[in-house]
Amino acid sequence: MTTNMALKAWVEEVASLTQPETIHWCTGSDAENQELVRQMLGSGDLIALNTETHPNCYLHRSDPSDVARVEHLTFVCTSAEADAGPNNHWMPPQEAHAKIDALFEGAMRGRTMYVIPYCMGPIDSPLARCGVEITDSPYVVANMRIMTRMGSPALARIEREGQFVKGLHSIGDLSPERRYIMHFPEELSIKSVGSGYGGNALLGKKCHALRIASHQARSEGWLAEHMLILGLESPQGETHYVAAAFPSACGKTNLAMLIPPEIYQGWKVWTVGDDICWMNLGEDGRLWAINPEAGFFGVAPGTSKKTNPNALAMLDRDAIFTNVGVTADNQPWWEGLGRDEPAKDWQGRDYVKGNGAAAHPNSRFTVSIKQCPAYSEQAEAPQGVPISAIIFGGRRESLVPLVFETESWARGVLVGASMASETTAAATGQVGVVRRDPMAMKPFCGYNFADYWQHWLSFAEKSDRLPKIFHVNWFRKDSEGRFMWPGFGDNMRVLEWIIGRCKSSADAVATPIGNVPTADSLNVDNLDIDAGTLAELLRVDRAGWQAELEQIGEYLGSYGERLPEGIKQEHRRISDALA
Repeated sequence: MTTNMALKAWVEEVASLTQPETIHWCTGSDAENQELVRQMLGSGDLIALNTETHPNCYLHRSDPSDVARVEHLTFVCTSAEADAGPNNHWMPPQEAHAKIDALFEGAMRGRTMYVIPYCMGPIDSPLARCGVEITDSPYVVANMRIMTRMGSPALARIEREGQFVKGLHSIGDLSPERRYIMHFPEELSIKSVGSGYGGNALLGKKCHALRIASHQARSEGWLAEHMLILGLESPQGETHYVAAAFPSACGKTNLAMLIPPEIYQGWKVWTVGDDICWMNLGEDGRLWAINPEAGFFGVAPGTSKKTNPNALAMLDRDAIFTNVGVTADNQPWWEGLGRDEPAKDWQGRDYVKGNGAAAHPNSRFTVSIKQCPAYSEQAEAPQGVPISAIIFGGRRESLVPLVFETESWARGVLVGASMASETTAAATGQVGVVRRDPMAMKPFCGYNFADYWQHWLSFAEKSDRLPKIFHVNWFRKDSEGRFMWPGFGDNMRVLEWIIGRCKSSADAVATPIGNVPTADSLNVDNLDIDAGTLAELLRVDRAGWQAELEQIGEYLGSYGERLPEGIKQEHRRISDALA
Protein backbone atom coordinates (compact mmCIF):
# COMPACT_ATOMS: atom_id res chain seq x y z
CA MET A 1 0.00 0.00 0.00
CA THR A 2 0.98 3.65 0.15
CA THR A 3 0.90 6.76 2.30
CA ASN A 4 0.06 8.87 -0.77
CA MET A 5 -3.67 9.42 -0.46
CA ALA A 6 -4.14 10.46 -4.11
CA LEU A 7 -2.48 7.24 -5.28
CA LYS A 8 -4.46 5.14 -2.80
CA ALA A 9 -7.74 6.70 -3.94
CA TRP A 10 -6.91 6.21 -7.62
CA VAL A 11 -6.06 2.52 -7.11
CA GLU A 12 -9.37 2.01 -5.31
CA GLU A 13 -11.23 3.82 -8.10
CA VAL A 14 -9.60 1.65 -10.77
CA ALA A 15 -10.31 -1.52 -8.79
CA SER A 16 -13.98 -0.54 -8.52
CA LEU A 17 -14.12 -0.03 -12.31
CA THR A 18 -12.13 -3.09 -13.46
CA GLN A 19 -13.16 -5.51 -10.66
CA PRO A 20 -9.98 -7.61 -10.31
CA GLU A 21 -9.88 -10.76 -8.22
CA THR A 22 -6.84 -9.52 -6.27
CA ILE A 23 -4.58 -6.46 -6.09
CA HIS A 24 -0.79 -6.74 -5.91
CA TRP A 25 1.51 -3.78 -5.16
CA CYS A 26 4.81 -4.46 -6.94
CA THR A 27 8.04 -4.13 -4.96
CA GLY A 28 10.47 -5.05 -7.75
CA SER A 29 12.16 -7.71 -5.62
CA ASP A 30 13.86 -10.80 -7.01
CA ALA A 31 11.44 -13.06 -5.15
CA GLU A 32 8.45 -11.25 -6.63
CA ASN A 33 9.87 -11.56 -10.14
CA GLN A 34 10.64 -15.27 -9.70
CA GLU A 35 7.06 -15.91 -8.60
CA LEU A 36 5.65 -13.97 -11.56
CA VAL A 37 7.85 -15.95 -13.96
CA ARG A 38 6.72 -19.20 -12.35
CA GLN A 39 3.08 -18.20 -12.82
CA MET A 40 3.62 -17.18 -16.46
CA LEU A 41 5.41 -20.42 -17.25
CA GLY A 42 2.41 -22.24 -15.84
CA SER A 43 -0.10 -20.17 -17.85
CA GLY A 44 1.90 -20.26 -21.07
CA ASP A 45 2.49 -16.51 -21.12
CA LEU A 46 6.19 -17.34 -21.05
CA ILE A 47 8.11 -20.29 -22.49
CA ALA A 48 11.49 -21.18 -21.00
CA LEU A 49 14.35 -21.14 -23.50
CA ASN A 50 17.46 -23.34 -23.47
CA THR A 51 18.76 -23.07 -19.90
CA GLU A 52 22.32 -23.99 -20.89
CA THR A 53 22.76 -21.45 -23.70
CA HIS A 54 20.25 -18.84 -22.44
CA PRO A 55 19.80 -19.07 -18.65
CA ASN A 56 16.85 -17.10 -17.28
CA CYS A 57 15.64 -16.28 -20.80
CA TYR A 58 12.03 -16.60 -21.85
CA LEU A 59 9.88 -16.35 -24.98
CA HIS A 60 6.54 -14.57 -25.12
CA ARG A 61 4.22 -15.02 -28.10
CA SER A 62 1.68 -12.25 -28.49
CA ASP A 63 -1.64 -12.47 -30.27
CA PRO A 64 -1.03 -12.33 -34.07
CA SER A 65 -3.21 -9.21 -34.26
CA ASP A 66 -1.12 -7.47 -31.59
CA VAL A 67 2.47 -7.17 -32.80
CA ALA A 68 3.27 -3.44 -33.17
CA ARG A 69 2.30 0.06 -32.13
CA VAL A 70 -1.15 1.04 -33.41
CA GLU A 71 -0.76 4.69 -34.35
CA HIS A 72 -4.25 4.92 -35.85
CA LEU A 73 -5.72 3.91 -32.48
CA THR A 74 -3.45 6.20 -30.44
CA PHE A 75 -5.01 9.50 -29.35
CA VAL A 76 -3.84 12.70 -27.66
CA CYS A 77 -6.80 14.07 -25.74
CA THR A 78 -6.43 17.80 -25.05
CA SER A 79 -9.17 20.32 -24.28
CA ALA A 80 -8.55 22.12 -27.59
CA GLU A 81 -7.99 20.10 -30.77
CA ALA A 82 -5.41 22.63 -32.02
CA ASP A 83 -3.21 21.87 -29.00
CA ALA A 84 -2.90 18.24 -30.10
CA GLY A 85 -2.07 19.40 -33.62
CA PRO A 86 -2.39 17.74 -37.02
CA ASN A 87 0.44 15.39 -36.04
CA ASN A 88 -1.85 13.57 -33.58
CA HIS A 89 -5.19 11.82 -33.62
CA TRP A 90 -7.38 13.83 -31.26
CA MET A 91 -10.43 13.10 -29.16
CA PRO A 92 -12.08 15.38 -26.56
CA PRO A 93 -11.01 14.24 -23.07
CA GLN A 94 -14.54 13.69 -21.80
CA GLU A 95 -15.47 11.57 -24.82
CA ALA A 96 -12.19 9.64 -24.63
CA HIS A 97 -12.61 8.82 -20.94
CA ALA A 98 -16.18 7.64 -21.51
CA LYS A 99 -15.22 5.48 -24.51
CA ILE A 100 -12.25 3.77 -22.91
CA ASP A 101 -13.71 3.47 -19.41
CA ALA A 102 -16.59 1.47 -20.90
CA LEU A 103 -13.96 -1.02 -22.12
CA PHE A 104 -12.25 -1.09 -18.71
CA GLU A 105 -15.50 -1.90 -16.92
CA GLY A 106 -15.05 -5.37 -15.44
CA ALA A 107 -12.01 -5.96 -17.69
CA MET A 108 -9.91 -7.46 -14.87
CA ARG A 109 -12.48 -9.95 -13.51
CA GLY A 110 -10.70 -13.15 -12.51
CA ARG A 111 -7.32 -11.48 -12.91
CA THR A 112 -4.74 -9.89 -10.63
CA MET A 113 -4.42 -6.11 -10.78
CA TYR A 114 -0.77 -5.12 -10.50
CA VAL A 115 0.19 -1.67 -9.19
CA ILE A 116 3.64 -0.75 -10.55
CA PRO A 117 5.39 2.34 -9.11
CA TYR A 118 8.31 3.26 -11.38
CA CYS A 119 10.90 5.97 -11.94
CA MET A 120 11.97 7.14 -15.40
CA GLY A 121 15.64 8.01 -14.93
CA PRO A 122 18.15 7.48 -12.10
CA ILE A 123 16.19 7.23 -8.87
CA ASP A 124 17.96 10.25 -7.32
CA SER A 125 18.14 12.41 -10.46
CA PRO A 126 16.39 15.80 -10.44
CA LEU A 127 15.74 15.17 -14.16
CA ALA A 128 13.86 11.91 -13.48
CA ARG A 129 10.06 11.69 -13.23
CA CYS A 130 7.88 9.01 -11.64
CA GLY A 131 4.76 7.17 -12.66
CA VAL A 132 2.46 4.36 -11.62
CA GLU A 133 1.13 1.81 -14.09
CA ILE A 134 -1.85 -0.33 -13.17
CA THR A 135 -2.11 -3.44 -15.34
CA ASP A 136 -3.53 -6.96 -15.42
CA SER A 137 -0.57 -8.31 -17.39
CA PRO A 138 2.26 -10.06 -15.52
CA TYR A 139 4.26 -9.84 -18.79
CA VAL A 140 4.05 -6.05 -18.47
CA VAL A 141 5.26 -6.24 -14.87
CA ALA A 142 8.27 -8.36 -15.85
CA ASN A 143 9.17 -5.98 -18.69
CA MET A 144 8.67 -2.83 -16.61
CA ARG A 145 11.05 -4.29 -14.03
CA ILE A 146 13.73 -4.38 -16.72
CA MET A 147 12.85 -1.14 -18.50
CA THR A 148 12.42 1.19 -15.48
CA ARG A 149 13.58 1.66 -11.90
CA MET A 150 10.49 -0.12 -10.58
CA GLY A 151 9.17 -0.96 -7.15
CA SER A 152 9.72 0.21 -3.60
CA PRO A 153 12.39 2.89 -4.25
CA ALA A 154 10.13 4.51 -6.87
CA LEU A 155 7.15 4.41 -4.51
CA ALA A 156 9.27 6.07 -1.81
CA ARG A 157 10.13 8.91 -4.20
CA ILE A 158 6.46 9.30 -5.21
CA GLU A 159 5.52 9.54 -1.54
CA ARG A 160 8.23 12.18 -0.98
CA GLU A 161 7.32 14.30 -4.01
CA GLY A 162 3.60 13.63 -4.25
CA GLN A 163 3.63 13.69 -8.07
CA PHE A 164 3.31 10.86 -10.58
CA VAL A 165 1.97 10.06 -14.04
CA LYS A 166 -1.07 7.77 -13.97
CA GLY A 167 -1.10 4.85 -16.39
CA LEU A 168 -3.99 2.39 -16.61
CA HIS A 169 -3.64 -0.69 -18.83
CA SER A 170 -5.60 -3.86 -19.44
CA ILE A 171 -5.08 -6.48 -22.12
CA GLY A 172 -8.88 -6.63 -22.28
CA ASP A 173 -10.00 -9.22 -24.81
CA LEU A 174 -7.24 -8.31 -27.32
CA SER A 175 -9.85 -7.37 -29.89
CA PRO A 176 -8.52 -4.79 -32.41
CA GLU A 177 -12.03 -3.28 -32.41
CA ARG A 178 -11.76 -2.70 -28.66
CA ARG A 179 -8.17 -1.39 -28.64
CA TYR A 180 -7.24 2.21 -27.79
CA ILE A 181 -4.26 4.07 -26.37
CA MET A 182 -5.41 7.40 -24.93
CA HIS A 183 -3.13 10.15 -23.60
CA PHE A 184 -4.33 13.02 -21.44
CA PRO A 185 -1.33 15.40 -21.26
CA GLU A 186 -3.17 18.06 -19.26
CA GLU A 187 -3.95 15.40 -16.62
CA LEU A 188 -0.57 13.61 -16.87
CA SER A 189 -2.42 10.34 -17.42
CA ILE A 190 -2.58 7.44 -19.90
CA LYS A 191 -5.19 4.76 -20.57
CA SER A 192 -4.47 1.75 -22.79
CA VAL A 193 -6.74 -1.24 -23.43
CA GLY A 194 -6.88 -4.21 -25.78
CA SER A 195 -3.16 -4.68 -26.45
CA GLY A 196 -0.33 -6.54 -24.76
CA TYR A 197 2.37 -5.34 -27.19
CA GLY A 198 5.24 -3.48 -25.51
CA GLY A 199 4.85 -0.07 -27.17
CA ASN A 200 1.15 -0.07 -26.29
CA ALA A 201 1.33 -1.77 -22.90
CA LEU A 202 4.62 -0.74 -21.26
CA LEU A 203 3.25 2.68 -20.42
CA GLY A 204 6.53 3.99 -19.06
CA LYS A 205 8.03 3.75 -22.54
CA LYS A 206 6.62 5.73 -25.49
CA CYS A 207 3.42 6.74 -23.69
CA HIS A 208 5.02 8.32 -20.62
CA ALA A 209 8.65 8.93 -21.62
CA LEU A 210 7.70 10.69 -24.86
CA ARG A 211 4.02 11.62 -25.34
CA ILE A 212 3.32 12.74 -21.77
CA ALA A 213 6.90 13.79 -21.00
CA SER A 214 7.16 15.99 -24.12
CA HIS A 215 4.15 17.96 -22.90
CA GLN A 216 5.58 18.02 -19.37
CA ALA A 217 8.98 19.11 -20.72
CA ARG A 218 7.50 22.04 -22.61
CA SER A 219 5.77 23.38 -19.51
CA GLU A 220 8.87 22.83 -17.34
CA GLY A 221 11.50 24.02 -19.86
CA TRP A 222 13.29 20.83 -20.92
CA LEU A 223 13.21 18.36 -23.85
CA ALA A 224 11.92 14.77 -24.01
CA GLU A 225 13.24 13.19 -27.20
CA HIS A 226 13.29 9.96 -29.21
CA MET A 227 17.09 9.81 -29.15
CA LEU A 228 19.97 7.51 -28.30
CA ILE A 229 22.81 8.77 -26.11
CA LEU A 230 26.39 7.60 -26.61
CA GLY A 231 29.79 8.67 -25.35
CA LEU A 232 32.78 8.83 -27.70
CA GLU A 233 36.10 8.56 -25.84
CA SER A 234 39.35 9.41 -27.65
CA PRO A 235 42.69 7.68 -26.96
CA GLN A 236 43.60 10.80 -24.95
CA GLY A 237 40.70 10.09 -22.57
CA GLU A 238 38.46 12.95 -23.75
CA THR A 239 34.76 11.94 -23.92
CA HIS A 240 32.08 13.70 -25.94
CA TYR A 241 28.43 12.72 -25.64
CA VAL A 242 26.10 12.66 -28.62
CA ALA A 243 22.29 12.43 -28.81
CA ALA A 244 20.81 11.08 -32.05
CA ALA A 245 17.25 10.78 -33.36
CA PHE A 246 16.25 8.09 -35.84
CA PRO A 247 12.82 6.60 -36.56
CA SER A 248 12.23 3.14 -35.06
CA ALA A 249 14.16 0.26 -36.64
CA CYS A 250 16.58 2.64 -38.43
CA GLY A 251 19.70 1.78 -36.49
CA LYS A 252 19.47 3.60 -33.14
CA THR A 253 20.40 0.54 -31.10
CA ASN A 254 23.23 -0.39 -33.49
CA LEU A 255 24.71 3.10 -33.31
CA ALA A 256 24.31 3.32 -29.53
CA MET A 257 26.41 0.14 -29.16
CA LEU A 258 28.84 0.79 -32.02
CA ILE A 259 32.22 -0.96 -31.94
CA PRO A 260 34.91 1.13 -33.69
CA PRO A 261 36.84 -0.39 -36.64
CA GLU A 262 40.33 -1.75 -36.04
CA ILE A 263 42.01 1.44 -37.25
CA TYR A 264 40.46 3.28 -34.27
CA GLN A 265 42.72 1.67 -31.71
CA GLY A 266 42.29 3.33 -28.31
CA TRP A 267 38.86 4.78 -29.10
CA LYS A 268 35.84 3.67 -27.05
CA VAL A 269 32.10 4.07 -27.51
CA TRP A 270 30.03 4.13 -24.32
CA THR A 271 26.32 3.30 -24.35
CA VAL A 272 24.14 5.57 -22.19
CA GLY A 273 20.83 4.82 -23.94
CA ASP A 274 19.43 3.58 -27.24
CA ASP A 275 15.97 5.11 -27.53
CA ILE A 276 14.91 7.99 -25.28
CA CYS A 277 16.75 11.09 -24.06
CA TRP A 278 15.61 13.78 -21.62
CA MET A 279 17.67 16.99 -21.83
CA ASN A 280 17.75 20.07 -19.63
CA LEU A 281 19.96 23.16 -19.52
CA GLY A 282 22.63 23.02 -16.86
CA GLU A 283 23.98 25.97 -14.95
CA ASP A 284 26.88 26.02 -17.44
CA GLY A 285 24.48 26.64 -20.35
CA ARG A 286 25.04 23.20 -21.87
CA LEU A 287 22.32 20.62 -22.44
CA TRP A 288 22.63 17.72 -19.99
CA ALA A 289 20.88 14.44 -20.75
CA ILE A 290 19.64 11.33 -18.95
CA ASN A 291 18.32 8.10 -20.35
CA PRO A 292 14.97 7.67 -18.56
CA GLU A 293 15.00 3.93 -19.27
CA ALA A 294 16.93 1.14 -17.53
CA GLY A 295 16.78 -1.42 -20.31
CA PHE A 296 16.52 -2.09 -24.03
CA PHE A 297 13.34 -3.02 -25.88
CA GLY A 298 15.16 -3.70 -29.11
CA VAL A 299 14.21 -5.04 -32.53
CA ALA A 300 15.62 -8.58 -32.89
CA PRO A 301 15.68 -9.20 -36.69
CA GLY A 302 18.95 -8.03 -38.20
CA THR A 303 20.82 -8.16 -34.89
CA SER A 304 23.95 -10.24 -35.41
CA LYS A 305 27.69 -10.44 -34.72
CA LYS A 306 28.23 -8.29 -37.80
CA THR A 307 25.61 -5.60 -37.21
CA ASN A 308 25.68 -5.32 -33.40
CA PRO A 309 28.03 -7.66 -31.53
CA ASN A 310 27.44 -5.81 -28.25
CA ALA A 311 23.68 -6.40 -28.46
CA LEU A 312 24.13 -10.09 -29.24
CA ALA A 313 26.58 -10.47 -26.36
CA MET A 314 23.99 -9.33 -23.81
CA LEU A 315 21.17 -11.58 -25.06
CA ASP A 316 22.44 -14.90 -23.72
CA ARG A 317 21.03 -14.47 -20.21
CA ASP A 318 18.28 -12.73 -18.20
CA ALA A 319 16.28 -11.58 -21.24
CA ILE A 320 12.70 -11.71 -22.48
CA PHE A 321 12.15 -12.35 -26.20
CA THR A 322 8.86 -11.52 -27.89
CA ASN A 323 7.67 -13.08 -31.16
CA VAL A 324 10.98 -14.60 -32.25
CA GLY A 325 11.37 -18.09 -33.67
CA VAL A 326 13.13 -20.95 -31.87
CA THR A 327 15.62 -23.60 -32.93
CA ALA A 328 15.24 -27.34 -32.40
CA ASP A 329 17.19 -27.06 -29.13
CA ASN A 330 15.00 -24.13 -27.99
CA GLN A 331 17.31 -21.20 -28.60
CA PRO A 332 15.86 -17.87 -29.83
CA TRP A 333 16.17 -17.29 -33.59
CA TRP A 334 15.47 -14.44 -35.98
CA GLU A 335 16.27 -13.45 -39.53
CA GLY A 336 19.78 -12.06 -39.86
CA LEU A 337 21.10 -13.91 -36.81
CA GLY A 338 23.45 -15.84 -39.07
CA ARG A 339 23.55 -19.12 -37.17
CA ASP A 340 21.52 -22.32 -36.76
CA GLU A 341 18.08 -22.78 -38.32
CA PRO A 342 14.59 -22.23 -36.86
CA ALA A 343 12.32 -25.14 -35.97
CA LYS A 344 9.27 -23.10 -34.85
CA ASP A 345 8.09 -19.70 -36.03
CA TRP A 346 6.94 -16.79 -33.89
CA GLN A 347 3.43 -18.24 -33.65
CA GLY A 348 4.68 -21.65 -32.49
CA ARG A 349 4.06 -23.36 -35.81
CA ASP A 350 6.54 -25.71 -37.46
CA TYR A 351 8.81 -23.55 -39.58
CA VAL A 352 8.67 -24.18 -43.32
CA LYS A 353 11.25 -22.35 -45.40
CA GLY A 354 9.66 -20.01 -47.93
CA ASN A 355 6.42 -19.91 -45.96
CA GLY A 356 7.00 -16.58 -44.22
CA ALA A 357 9.45 -15.24 -41.66
CA ALA A 358 10.31 -17.33 -38.62
CA ALA A 359 10.50 -14.23 -36.42
CA HIS A 360 8.01 -11.41 -36.75
CA PRO A 361 9.72 -8.40 -38.42
CA ASN A 362 9.00 -6.40 -35.24
CA SER A 363 10.00 -9.13 -32.80
CA ARG A 364 11.77 -7.80 -29.73
CA PHE A 365 14.16 -8.43 -26.88
CA THR A 366 13.95 -6.89 -23.41
CA VAL A 367 17.16 -6.78 -21.40
CA SER A 368 18.85 -4.64 -18.75
CA ILE A 369 21.14 -1.91 -20.09
CA LYS A 370 23.74 -3.01 -17.53
CA GLN A 371 24.30 -6.23 -19.51
CA CYS A 372 25.58 -4.26 -22.49
CA PRO A 373 29.40 -4.65 -22.83
CA ALA A 374 29.60 -0.94 -23.72
CA TYR A 375 27.41 0.17 -20.79
CA SER A 376 28.44 3.51 -19.32
CA GLU A 377 28.14 4.01 -15.58
CA GLN A 378 27.25 7.61 -16.46
CA ALA A 379 23.80 6.22 -17.28
CA GLU A 380 23.18 6.41 -13.52
CA ALA A 381 24.71 9.88 -13.06
CA PRO A 382 21.99 12.02 -11.40
CA GLN A 383 23.09 15.15 -13.28
CA GLY A 384 23.21 13.35 -16.63
CA VAL A 385 25.87 13.79 -19.31
CA PRO A 386 26.73 16.97 -21.31
CA ILE A 387 25.70 16.79 -24.97
CA SER A 388 28.21 18.04 -27.57
CA ALA A 389 26.20 17.19 -30.71
CA ILE A 390 22.65 16.35 -31.72
CA ILE A 391 22.26 14.16 -34.80
CA PHE A 392 19.12 13.70 -36.89
CA GLY A 393 18.87 10.90 -39.42
CA GLY A 394 16.55 8.79 -41.49
CA ARG A 395 16.38 6.06 -44.07
CA ARG A 396 16.71 7.78 -47.48
CA GLU A 397 17.86 5.90 -50.59
CA SER A 398 18.75 9.06 -52.48
CA LEU A 399 19.38 12.84 -52.27
CA VAL A 400 20.37 13.23 -48.59
CA PRO A 401 24.18 13.28 -48.06
CA LEU A 402 26.01 10.94 -45.72
CA VAL A 403 26.45 13.79 -43.21
CA PHE A 404 26.10 17.54 -43.00
CA GLU A 405 26.36 20.13 -40.25
CA THR A 406 23.75 22.84 -39.84
CA GLU A 407 25.02 26.40 -39.57
CA SER A 408 22.96 27.38 -36.52
CA TRP A 409 20.59 26.06 -33.86
CA ALA A 410 17.60 27.46 -35.76
CA ARG A 411 18.75 25.82 -39.00
CA GLY A 412 19.17 22.57 -37.09
CA VAL A 413 15.61 22.81 -35.78
CA LEU A 414 14.36 23.20 -39.36
CA VAL A 415 16.41 20.17 -40.46
CA GLY A 416 14.95 18.14 -37.62
CA ALA A 417 11.44 19.41 -38.33
CA SER A 418 11.67 18.41 -42.02
CA MET A 419 13.32 15.04 -41.46
CA ALA A 420 11.92 12.22 -43.58
CA SER A 421 12.37 8.45 -43.56
CA GLU A 422 11.03 5.28 -45.11
CA THR A 423 8.58 3.48 -42.80
CA THR A 424 9.54 0.22 -41.08
CA ALA A 425 7.79 -2.71 -39.40
CA ALA A 426 7.84 -1.04 -35.95
CA ALA A 427 4.37 0.39 -36.63
CA THR A 428 1.37 -1.09 -38.38
CA GLY A 429 0.84 -0.01 -41.99
CA GLN A 430 2.70 -0.13 -45.29
CA VAL A 431 6.48 -0.55 -45.12
CA GLY A 432 8.88 1.48 -47.30
CA VAL A 433 6.82 4.67 -47.70
CA VAL A 434 8.73 7.95 -47.27
CA ARG A 435 7.04 10.13 -44.68
CA ARG A 436 7.99 13.23 -42.74
CA ASP A 437 9.02 12.25 -39.23
CA PRO A 438 10.22 15.41 -37.45
CA MET A 439 12.92 14.67 -34.89
CA ALA A 440 11.73 11.01 -35.18
CA MET A 441 8.84 12.17 -32.98
CA LYS A 442 5.88 11.87 -35.37
CA PRO A 443 4.23 9.02 -33.45
CA PHE A 444 5.36 10.33 -30.06
CA CYS A 445 5.01 14.10 -29.65
CA GLY A 446 2.27 14.78 -27.13
CA TYR A 447 1.23 18.16 -28.55
CA ASN A 448 1.14 20.31 -31.69
CA PHE A 449 4.39 20.02 -33.68
CA ALA A 450 4.34 23.76 -34.43
CA ASP A 451 4.46 24.50 -30.68
CA TYR A 452 7.08 21.77 -30.24
CA TRP A 453 9.35 23.40 -32.82
CA GLN A 454 8.88 26.78 -31.15
CA HIS A 455 9.90 25.17 -27.87
CA TRP A 456 13.08 23.89 -29.54
CA LEU A 457 13.80 27.32 -31.04
CA SER A 458 13.40 28.97 -27.62
CA PHE A 459 16.58 27.33 -26.31
CA ALA A 460 18.69 29.63 -28.49
CA GLU A 461 17.39 32.52 -26.38
CA LYS A 462 18.51 30.80 -23.17
CA SER A 463 22.06 29.73 -24.01
CA ASP A 464 24.95 30.25 -26.43
CA ARG A 465 26.49 26.86 -25.51
CA LEU A 466 23.96 24.60 -27.19
CA PRO A 467 25.10 21.46 -29.06
CA LYS A 468 25.89 21.61 -32.76
CA ILE A 469 23.25 19.90 -34.92
CA PHE A 470 23.98 17.43 -37.74
CA HIS A 471 22.07 15.19 -40.13
CA VAL A 472 23.24 11.74 -41.27
CA ASN A 473 22.01 9.16 -43.78
CA TRP A 474 23.57 5.68 -43.71
CA PHE A 475 21.12 4.34 -46.29
CA ARG A 476 22.07 5.88 -49.67
CA LYS A 477 21.90 3.38 -52.55
CA ASP A 478 23.51 3.36 -55.98
CA SER A 479 21.76 2.84 -59.32
CA GLU A 480 21.81 -0.93 -58.79
CA GLY A 481 20.19 -0.74 -55.36
CA ARG A 482 23.34 -1.41 -53.33
CA PHE A 483 24.17 0.50 -50.16
CA MET A 484 26.96 3.01 -50.85
CA TRP A 485 28.18 3.33 -47.26
CA PRO A 486 29.22 0.25 -45.22
CA GLY A 487 27.54 1.50 -42.04
CA PHE A 488 27.65 -0.29 -38.67
CA GLY A 489 31.12 0.12 -37.07
CA ASP A 490 32.30 2.34 -39.90
CA ASN A 491 29.77 4.97 -38.83
CA MET A 492 32.51 5.75 -36.30
CA ARG A 493 34.23 7.65 -39.13
CA VAL A 494 31.28 10.03 -39.37
CA LEU A 495 31.08 10.41 -35.60
CA GLU A 496 34.78 11.32 -35.51
CA TRP A 497 34.18 14.09 -38.07
CA ILE A 498 31.17 15.33 -36.09
CA ILE A 499 33.20 15.57 -32.88
CA GLY A 500 35.96 17.27 -34.88
CA ARG A 501 33.47 19.91 -35.99
CA CYS A 502 32.40 20.41 -32.38
CA LYS A 503 36.05 21.04 -31.50
CA SER A 504 36.67 23.16 -34.65
CA SER A 505 39.36 20.69 -35.73
CA ALA A 506 37.72 19.10 -38.80
CA ASP A 507 37.41 20.77 -42.20
CA ALA A 508 34.15 21.23 -44.10
CA VAL A 509 32.77 22.67 -47.33
CA ALA A 510 29.83 25.09 -47.10
CA THR A 511 26.76 24.18 -49.18
CA PRO A 512 23.23 25.64 -49.28
CA ILE A 513 21.95 22.95 -46.90
CA GLY A 514 24.93 22.93 -44.53
CA ASN A 515 28.59 21.99 -44.15
CA VAL A 516 29.76 18.64 -45.56
CA PRO A 517 33.17 17.01 -45.02
CA THR A 518 36.02 17.88 -47.35
CA ALA A 519 37.45 14.99 -49.36
CA ASP A 520 40.28 14.48 -46.88
CA SER A 521 38.56 15.32 -43.57
CA LEU A 522 36.53 12.10 -43.42
CA ASN A 523 38.75 9.17 -42.42
CA VAL A 524 38.36 6.45 -45.07
CA ASP A 525 41.63 4.60 -44.35
CA ASN A 526 41.31 0.82 -44.94
CA LEU A 527 37.77 1.36 -46.22
CA ASP A 528 36.71 -0.27 -49.49
CA ILE A 529 35.14 2.81 -51.04
CA ASP A 530 36.28 4.65 -54.18
CA ALA A 531 36.62 8.40 -54.55
CA GLY A 532 33.64 8.63 -56.90
CA THR A 533 31.31 6.88 -54.47
CA LEU A 534 32.48 9.06 -51.58
CA ALA A 535 32.00 12.20 -53.67
CA GLU A 536 28.46 11.10 -54.53
CA LEU A 537 27.71 10.39 -50.86
CA LEU A 538 28.68 13.97 -49.98
CA ARG A 539 27.26 15.70 -53.08
CA VAL A 540 24.44 18.24 -52.68
CA ASP A 541 22.11 17.97 -55.68
CA ARG A 542 20.74 21.52 -56.04
CA ALA A 543 17.85 20.59 -58.32
CA GLY A 544 16.89 17.67 -56.11
CA TRP A 545 17.04 19.84 -53.01
CA GLN A 546 14.94 22.55 -54.63
CA ALA A 547 12.19 19.94 -55.13
CA GLU A 548 12.73 18.68 -51.57
CA LEU A 549 12.42 22.21 -50.18
CA GLU A 550 9.13 22.66 -52.03
CA GLN A 551 7.78 19.48 -50.44
CA ILE A 552 9.11 20.55 -47.04
CA GLY A 553 7.37 23.90 -47.46
CA GLU A 554 4.07 22.18 -48.23
CA TYR A 555 4.44 19.97 -45.18
CA LEU A 556 5.34 22.83 -42.85
CA GLY A 557 2.50 24.89 -44.26
CA SER A 558 0.03 22.28 -43.02
CA TYR A 559 0.64 23.63 -39.50
CA GLY A 560 -0.89 26.98 -40.46
CA GLU A 561 -0.57 30.11 -38.38
CA ARG A 562 1.07 28.29 -35.46
CA LEU A 563 4.17 27.54 -37.55
CA PRO A 564 7.04 29.49 -35.89
CA GLU A 565 8.44 32.45 -37.81
CA GLY A 566 11.94 31.14 -37.13
CA ILE A 567 11.15 27.97 -39.10
CA LYS A 568 9.74 30.00 -42.00
CA GLN A 569 12.82 32.22 -42.10
CA GLU A 570 15.26 29.29 -42.20
CA HIS A 571 13.23 27.62 -44.94
CA ARG A 572 13.36 30.83 -47.00
CA ARG A 573 17.12 31.17 -46.48
CA ILE A 574 17.84 27.66 -47.78
CA SER A 575 15.43 28.10 -50.70
CA ASP A 576 17.14 31.37 -51.66
CA ALA A 577 20.59 29.78 -51.39
CA LEU A 578 19.53 26.95 -53.69
CA ALA A 579 18.00 29.27 -56.31
